[in-house]
Amino acid sequence: MARIKPQEDAAVLLNKTDLCKSLGISTTAFDKWGVPVTKKHGRQSLYSVADVVANRVGHAERKFAASVPEDDPEKPNLDFERWRLTKAQADGQELKNEKDRKLVVEVGFATFLLNKIAVQIGPILDQAPLTVKRQHPDTDEHQLETMRAEIIKAGNIASGIGERIEDYLDEYLRSTD
Repeated sequence: MARIKPQEDAAVLLNKTDLCKSLGISTTAFDKWGVPVTKKHGRQSLYSVADVVANRVGHAERKFAASVPEDDPEKPNLDFERWRLTKAQADGQELKNEKDRKLVVEVGFATFLLNKIAVQIGPILDQAPLTVKRQHPDTDEHQLETMRAEIIKAGNIASGIGERIEDYLDEYLRSTD
């Protein structure tokens, strides 16, 4: 019994004219694609459909790769940077509007204000035991010393408020988060 040899799948080869007609393009456009010739038969060049498809798929991949930005951490994302700038400008304008409506103040102003108040409170606290002694001469000296010690503690707290305002602000912000 004779053995039957399986036929190799021979690729269908088309000449340039037939291939261009089936693709609906001109021969000049086909030449620009740069599809390699599969086989030459005399003066006629024959092309494989598989080569044409591979050429077009490769072209599409290169075109897509060129359009997708690389994930280069050094290269800024312009859309994100534009959004960030716009958001910062909007936040700044909102803060300025709240400041104009006197709903918020700068920390520097609050520090200045509290220092001025502390300077005004200090002398009053220093004079409080003497004022009590003048108005109530029968007050015991021991009671006046206790009052003086407590007033000194309060005065020290009031006089240092300017230096500690930023710490208090940080503590407040942590407690509200």
